[in-house]
Amino acid sequence: MNKRTVAVLVHPEREEALDSAVEFMADLHARGFDFLVFDEDVQRVGARVAPEVEFRALDHHLAELAVVFGGDGTILRASEWALRLGVPLLGVNLGHVGFLAELETSGLRALATVVDEKRYLVEERLALEVKVTDAAGNVHWTSPAVNEVSLEKIARERMLNVLVSIDDRPLSRWGCDGVLVSTPTGSTAYGFSAGGPVIWPDVQAMLVVPLAAHALFNRPMVLSPSSKVRLDITPEPPAKGIIWCDGRRSYEVNDDEMIEVTQLGVKLKLARVGEQPFTTRLVKKFALPVDGWRKRTEA
Repeated sequence: MNKRTVAVLVHPEREEALDSAVEFMADLHARGFDFLVFDEDVQRVGARVAPEVEFRALDHHLAELAVVFGGDGTILRASEWALRLGVPLLGVNLGHVGFLAELETSGLRALATVVDEKRYLVEERLALEVKVTDAAGNVHWTSPAVNEVSLEKIARERMLNVLVSIDDRPLSRWGCDGVLVSTPTGSTAYGFSAGGPVIWPDVQAMLVVPLAAHALFNRPMVLSPSSKVRLDITPEPPAKGIIWCDGRRSYEVNDDEMIEVTQLGVKLKLARVGEQPFTTRLVKKFALPVDGWRKRTEA
């Protein structure tokens, strides 16, 4: 009988994340599990776990589940491996405002049982793919994105002139700091900070947000998930742009290159321990005053 394998992925700096992960691995090892860890964490984890606990580096190995100890940033890091393999991510939130990593540390004691007995639901989230090509259609760079793809100016003193096209039809040319293309998942991240709407994660849509655009028409737009967003940097006046995916991977765009953002062919899989509605999570994470900001008047 083959052993079951779970990936245990840990925040690179938080000691409490490593402590929790080691304790979880000990509990699950007693139930007959093996483990995968981030390549760079092999020595770090090996120095803490019991010698009999078997684990190896991620590489392209499969796991039935990845348990992520950290916050949304660690989830985004883990998604680079999990997306293409279809491995669900179960996040334990050790950060601050976590929308992807929703399990709090108070639920750690029962976590091994939850994983062993598969007491979780798996939901799918839309992800994006960005391609940078030249005029001949040669692909120079490509990357997935769970939260957002952002095209931003490099030089502070110059605006970017960006022509935005939707489904091969030009929409508007903006003099701006950049343009953001977000998923519903990312609408509570950079998209929210840039003035975009909050989109419930089960909505199938893409969000386009101009960043500090000097234009009369500069409002966020919600598009079909099958839309194709094309971004062309106008060379006059000359300005350089850089693409960021989830704030983790970047590419400096050359003058003759075009950026295209579409829906990724696979979905991000997130494991949920409970069916906590997104509205409840939104109120909790942003500490929203349900009764409003105005003082209640006594009757």
